[in-house]
Parts: sequence; C-alpha cells; structure tokens
Amino acid sequence: MHSMTYGIGVRFSHKESFTVSHRRIYAVLPAAGRSRRMGRPKLLLPLGGSTVIARLVGALRAGGVDDVIVVVRPDDTTLQEAAEAAGAQVVCPENDPADMRQSVQYALDYLATERHPNADDGWMLIPADHPLVDAKIVESLLASWRAGAAPILIPTHEGRRGHPTLFRWELSDEVPRIPPHQGLNRLVHDHESHVQEFPVPSDHILLDLDTLEDYERLQVEWRRENE
Repeated sequence: MHSMTYGIGVRFSHKESFTVSHRRIYAVLPAAGRSRRMGRPKLLLPLGGSTVIARLVGALRAGGVDDVIVVVRPDDTTLQEAAEAAGAQVVCPENDPADMRQSVQYALDYLATERHPNADDGWMLIPADHPLVDAKIVESLLASWRAGAAPILIPTHEGRRGHPTLFRWELSDEVPRIPPHQGLNRLVHDHESHVQEFPVPSDHILLDLDTLEDYERLQVEWRRENE
C-alpha cells in the first residue's frame, strides 16, 4: 500500500464509555528477535527467581489481560516452551518475521481468526524485553482503558512515553498498511489526536533489555523493589 492511503477509513465511535465486562484486552508480545546486542537469548535470562519472558507474561496475566500472544521464531523451541509454561499462547510463523511489525501482524492475524475480537476490544503492544512492567501497572492501564473512550492509551512517566500501548481493535486493520521501513510508531503518529496519555509513578514502563549493562541495571532495580 502507498503511504497516502495509510490511516484512511478508520472512524472512531465517540462514546463516553463502554460496557467494562465486554471490552476484552489481548497482549501482543513480539519475541522473534535474535538478541544480537546481548549475545545470548535475553528473554530466557533469570530475573527474580523466574525468567524475563515468564516475568512479563505473568505480570500481564495477573494484571487482567484476557490473553497473551507471544510471537516466536519457528526454530526457537526453548523460548516457545518457556512462554507456554508461563501461560502464553505462542504463535510460530513458518518463516522468521522480518521485523517487529511483521511479528505483530502474525499475532493480530491469529487473534482475528481464533478470538474474533469486537471493534471496541483492545490489543496491547509490549515488546517482550520489558520485564519490570508489573501487574499493578497493567491493572491500572486496563481500568483506564475500559472506562474510557480513547482509541489509543499510552503510559507515561515524567512526560516520557513507555510500554505497553493499548489500541482499540479496529486499528489492527491499519497495521498492514504501514509503509515499508516504518515502525508501529506510525500508527500512533497518524492518530496522535486520538491518543490519551496515562501518567504512572514508576519508570518501569521505560526500562528495556538490549545489553548486558541493561540486564545488570534491571537486576539492581528488581532487587531494590523486591528485597
């Protein structure tokens, strides 16, 4: 698709609120990378008596997400097993996803086929390397989402946007139309006027894991919060 067509055709219903019990939320975790900067499988690293992937999946489930979808490379059987053991639904495409956007598309296709979301349901995007996002953060985000009418909800800490980001399900139709070589931030950019920011007191929404230095920092933060 040409970029000029992107964002056209989606209209948002301007309801003040929705029936809370009927707004399902599905978490989408792209986890098909190769951890090149880390030099080892970062999602299987230990953290707080668990692993990075199990920690995040557990927090999402405890926070009230209806289903957690993790997209994993077909050859990464160890991560597949770890994600399933943590309670996630694993999606393995036949070929390695080219980028995060393609991983997300595989997850959305799975949800459309297997879960049949309503237009007002939501999908939550969170990279799998944000293990300090905890159940309290997730629970507060979901409460705000289900009580409100914004098509996009983004947590912030001291003015900086973090993860996870929640999208109304109807926006999933726009993901395949994002121009090549542009990330999922384009979805937010094209609907900036519909974004609601949700301030949170914790900087955990900003902390990801790419390098050994990041891992050491996350371990220190984990111990500070839990010991």
